[in-house]
Amino acid sequence: RDPNPELPDTTVCLETPEGCKVYVVGTAHFSIDSQNDVSKVINATQPDVVMLELCKSRMNILELDENTLLEEAKNINMDKIRLAIKQSGVVQGVMHLLLLSMSAHLTKELGMAPGGEFRRAFIEAQRVPGCRMHLGDRPIQITLKRALGSLSFWQKLSLAWYIITSKEPISKEEVEKCKQKDLLEQMLKEMTGEFPALSRVFVDERDIFLTHSLKFAARPMLESPSANGLIPSVVVGVVGIGHVPGIVANWSKEQNIADIITIPEPSAISRIVKSSIKLSVLGLVVWGCYKIIHIII
Repeated sequence: RDPNPELPDTTVCLETPEGCKVYVVGTAHFSIDSQNDVSKVINATQPDVVMLELCKSRMNILELDENTLLEEAKNINMDKIRLAIKQSGVVQGVMHLLLLSMSAHLTKELGMAPGGEFRRAFIEAQRVPGCRMHLGDRPIQITLKRALGSLSFWQKLSLAWYIITSKEPISKEEVEKCKQKDLLEQMLKEMTGEFPALSRVFVDERDIFLTHSLKFAARPMLESPSANGLIPSVVVGVVGIGHVPGIVANWSKEQNIADIITIPEPSAISRIVKSSIKLSVLGLVVWGCYKIIHIII
């Protein structure tokens, strides 16, 4: 290994007290340049661990090819809607679909599926002997529930309306900007201007979680199975470029993730709305049965 590898400008090198090195690559999810940066860093550092800004429920982004993901992102059908609601509930499921539709809009405009840098990292890591993969992001279900829990009922409606009505064409200049920053993260940042609580959940809390994951991955390793000595490990972290400043700021601090992985209790208004929806559905079912029986009789 080269102790001072030549790295892209999008990469930050951090170190643990034990001497383990962590190379954090800041990427844009819709940028070929970011994919090439990931390849350069992994090839130059030959890491023991590659950590990705993904959770288990988003692992399929590594297993599917670019064309399949492109079609999947463009086609949000009734089956996907039913599955999202079944897995996450009505409000959270609908919000998840709205965020997917935002990603699908970018996919359609740019002609590129998101997550190319993660797929590139997955491929490159397999070429490094003994390299392991870590999924370092907080589960998306927890993030969504905490995000929705931070908003009032009217803010949720306002957020949904914002997402639905914000799908404007993307200019060539904005496509070029994807090479310097994450366009999807930028759109979320614009949303957080009106909903500041979302910035805390989507960005600040995940900065802390990703920092914790990188430190967990960067632990000294046994020099060999038969040896007792430990040697510093080398880790490459692939994260959205918007998370890099937060990771750097949190690196020297102790992370307590217990508070950011709990799901807040729903508010009284949320419980009332949820109960109202259930009662409305039940009422429609009873009314439908009554009409059917009345016709038969």
